[in-house]
Amino acid sequence: MAKPDKAAAIAELTDRFRESNAAVLTEYRGLSVAQLKTLRRSLSGDATYAVVKNTLTAIAAKDAGVAGLDEALAGPSAIAFVTGDPVSVAKGLRDFARANPALVIKGGVLDGRALTAADVTKLADLESREVLLAKAAGAMKASLSQAVYLFAAPASQAARVVEALRAQQAGDTEESAA
Repeated sequence: MAKPDKAAAIAELTDRFRESNAAVLTEYRGLSVAQLKTLRRSLSGDATYAVVKNTLTAIAAKDAGVAGLDEALAGPSAIAFVTGDPVSVAKGLRDFARANPALVIKGGVLDGRALTAADVTKLADLESREVLLAKAAGAMKASLSQAVYLFAAPASQAARVVEALRAQQAGDTEESAA
């Protein structure tokens, strides 16, 4: 690669690191072109998957202020630059790696923090953002329902006492009339 080509590749990788909120580094050795195409299609909504040169990627990561990828940059490398939901991308990579053991997840970066392969797996085990938001909303609704019941309980209790007294009075007047 000529120097201008390398500089352009570094600039492009630096921009991708800066624009993405996460990046997952993988090793693709042993995967066919068709398998890589399938992987790219499966990640297309939330990430772009690109084969990268390790030395250029190390320079670009350093320029973008991303640390923690240097140890993982060995062997044939490809990076999923995540612009959408990192959990869904991690799940997609994990599921593809299960079906195609040649794909190895080496690590990554999430919001400037380095991730190990185990961290990426933990991220993949999380439920999606929508499910977590739904659970939080359900928990809030349950606590609000409890609060409404708690505030309404004294009024309904007072109403039952008044009704019992009225029924008792009505029973007393019937007895006195008989």
